[in-house]
Amino acid sequence: MAGPEGNESTPAELPAWSLDRERAAATLLHSELPFARAREWAWGDSRGAGARACVIDSGIDGSHPRVGGIQGAVFLELGDDGKAIVQEDEEGDLFGHGTACAGIIRALAPECELHSVRVLGRGLTGAGPVLLAGLKWAIEQGFDVINLSLSTTKSQFAAELRELADRAFFRGSLVVAAAHNMPVLSYPWRFSAVVSVGSHGGADPFEFYCNPEPPVEFVACGVDVDVAWLEHSTLRSSGNSFATPHIAAIAALILAKHPGLTPFETKSLLRATASNVRSAA
Repeated sequence: MAGPEGNESTPAELPAWSLDRERAAATLLHSELPFARAREWAWGDSRGAGARACVIDSGIDGSHPRVGGIQGAVFLELGDDGKAIVQEDEEGDLFGHGTACAGIIRALAPECELHSVRVLGRGLTGAGPVLLAGLKWAIEQGFDVINLSLSTTKSQFAAELRELADRAFFRGSLVVAAAHNMPVLSYPWRFSAVVSVGSHGGADPFEFYCNPEPPVEFVACGVDVDVAWLEHSTLRSSGNSFATPHIAAIAALILAKHPGLTPFETKSLLRATASNVRSAA
């Protein structure tokens, strides 16, 4: 089964694989570029125009005021032969989780294209083959950024997920994946071809840190986050799910300003612009 990276934690808790904000800020890393100049060059006044982002999740309510419309939506389900079928999605979000992620991306990169690939049902669960097929479809569409605020603990899907992550990497799609909220083995966030994300407790959406210790690469706002939800509502929730679209949105800003960057180059720019990376000067 595939699902979000675990039960969302209470506001007082940090999900697994995350960093305390003060500890993250104190972990200074070296860069040759001055911090402000790096951010200005990387995304500056970009609003995401021209970048194509995809949210693989429970669907997206495009009519939510914080989403402001989407440019495409499909859902996947297993046919009688056990193979996944891709269809146009007219129902939208069945739970709220995907809308929450989409709202965060839209807030930071308001002019990016936003697409939905629904692979989770009303109980926020789904089948592993559907997750694989949804990711494969998204890669084939050539999305610049693919947000995966979900994972699977089923090891039988790991090899194919790794292959798909590598395929995305070499075809130019940056997969941004949430670490599990629990200290368990899950995929695909552990693969080097993706950008893995945990949480910190800060409130600035552009405050994110590079984690020098594996397995998580970056931590972003993911604790007590005000997110969009079903029926045009909002709620406060915590989880690596919500840290992930912060990084996905910043990646969209970078790719909008610098079309054609490879995932390797985009990940390098994310590191150079992290809040704990400073020049020696």
